[in-house]
Amino acid sequence: MSALPQASDIERAAIVVMLMDEADASSVLAHLTPEELTLVGTTMCNLGTIAEERIADALAGFIRHAANEGIDAHDRPQTVRRLMQGAVGEVRGEHLMQRIAPPRAARSLEIARWLAPESLLALLDGEHPQAIAVLLLLLDPEPAAHVLAGLPQTMQPVVVERIARMGPVSAAAVAMLDDLLSTRIVEQFGRAALVMGGAREAAELINQAMGNVGAIVMPEIDRRDSSLARRIEAEMFTFAMLSDLEPQAMGRLLRDIESEVLVDALKGLAEEERQPFFAAMSSRAADGVKDEIELRGRIRKDDARKAQNVIVEAARKLADQGEIVIGSGDNDYV
Repeated sequence: MSALPQASDIERAAIVVMLMDEADASSVLAHLTPEELTLVGTTMCNLGTIAEERIADALAGFIRHAANEGIDAHDRPQTVRRLMQGAVGEVRGEHLMQRIAPPRAARSLEIARWLAPESLLALLDGEHPQAIAVLLLLLDPEPAAHVLAGLPQTMQPVVVERIARMGPVSAAAVAMLDDLLSTRIVEQFGRAALVMGGAREAAELINQAMGNVGAIVMPEIDRRDSSLARRIEAEMFTFAMLSDLEPQAMGRLLRDIESEVLVDALKGLAEEERQPFFAAMSSRAADGVKDEIELRGRIRKDDARKAQNVIVEAARKLADQGEIVIGSGDNDYV
């Protein structure tokens, strides 16, 4: 038996195409250039009868080529999604993909969930209200509310209306938002890795945690790394520490606090604990706040605590700007 003549790559390609059904073959050929189409078409017409050995050789050549090239994994879920939707339709294909590859949180969206509301506002500056609405729905309620409050007042009702009217958000829309955030993060922070965390962030988490977290966490950190424990302690201050502010500093702080926030914050204190705040006000203003506290009625402890956290954050900002000093003034606190 004579050896089978060596087939060229174009002949193997032509044979593989002829093994496909017409729809699949047309789809493959649609990706070729006019010159390639002419060459493949001419070869298909000139091959004549194709023996089993030639078919086997063509398939073996195809397998060898695929083994050498490999298949890129980039954007694989989207590729599979397009194939599924082409096979069974968009809706059924999307349902299949939910089972095949449940959506994972996009990388930039995960980063966004850790950014402070101020940083998120910088990333969203000038962005379309629909994109902002989608992002707010993907954030936890508290940071989302801070971001909403920081938006221009003219945009706030537009974003809220879009949130209220929002239906199902497609995977493509989330992917577009992720791409947008990726671009904005690079523009805002550069391509270097984002610096997240630190002693201040750890201190803020401890300050805001429910229960007796500080008493549990800090001794253990001190045992492991006393230097780190000191850095965290240097960043920690609580609402109770504000009572040590000088009257002038307290007055400066209270100018930045809305009346309702102050009333809720003081509602959670005993009468004697409220005195440092009243001492920084005029008698008339203090009496007005006292009346509001009485009229406010009962509130949840969590609401009082949130109001106190708002005042703590305002105090921290003023301390960072050098307008007030919290603590003893000997750098124990900033």
